[in-house]
Amino acid sequence: MTKPQELGDIIKMHRKAAKLSRVQLADMAGVGKTVIYDIEKGKETVQLDTLRKILKVLNIKIVLSSPLIENLQNT
Repeated sequence: MTKPQELGDIIKMHRKAAKLSRVQLADMAGVGKTVIYDIEKGKETVQLDTLRKILKVLNIKIVLSSPLIENLQNT
């Protein structure tokens, strides 16, 4: 399971690779500028819709995995 700080590190790495400032990423995602800072610093609570907007701008996909999902896929 990815820890909040690890997620923040992933977002920061992709943001920097895209040569975007925090403000630019926030504007592109349509979120508040402090949201990007908070996530990159490991804030543990963020609305899923907000996170999805940020990940979409950075072209990052979320993949869900669980034993139940794997069982469904194998049947």
